[in-house]
Amino acid sequence: RFFFLPRVRRQLAIEIRAQFEAFRATGLRLDHVNAHKHMHVHPTVARMIIEIGRDYGMKAVRVPLEPVEPLRTAFPGEHYTPPFYGLWIERLRRRLRAAGLLVNDNLFGLAWSGGLEERRLLRLIPHLPDGISEIYFHPAVKSSPLLEAAMPGYRRREEFAALLNPAVKSRLAESGVALTRYGDLLAAAAKT
Repeated sequence: RFFFLPRVRRQLAIEIRAQFEAFRATGLRLDHVNAHKHMHVHPTVARMIIEIGRDYGMKAVRVPLEPVEPLRTAFPGEHYTPPFYGLWIERLRRRLRAAGLLVNDNLFGLAWSGGLEERRLLRLIPHLPDGISEIYFHPAVKSSPLLEAAMPGYRRREEFAALLNPAVKSRLAESGVALTRYGDLLAAAAKT
């Protein structure tokens, strides 16, 4: 409907702008942009985010494409298939880069959304490919009926514990992985 109905596109643009305004009102610095359920991969939504995001200082966008080869190597007994939408996401990545935006090269966490606990993280880290890899989590120390309804079965406490686990920090160091933020990457890119 976004693509075919002008009135829906107008309403969508209003909503996207309202989301940027709501974030601006927090006083936080805009590090990167992503969307719930990765709605920003829809071509119409992506175009609007690129156009509207510039007004709010957007300089980086998450590209939600998880390469399967590192997963197959780290977890040989499990079955991973490339997503059917992979070519669409690659097109989005090119479009974002052409717009001068920083994007991640890889994203991990999709295969186990809400379940990236310590065991998986420790096995994944040595197999991270070169480049900018984002590993995403849904950590929390408490749950709520709203969270459970929105994301049933997510193991938020386990993901939180994995992020704080000294073994994870050691594995990152052993594997030569440098932790960073989009803002740090943007600052480094600005210096070159």
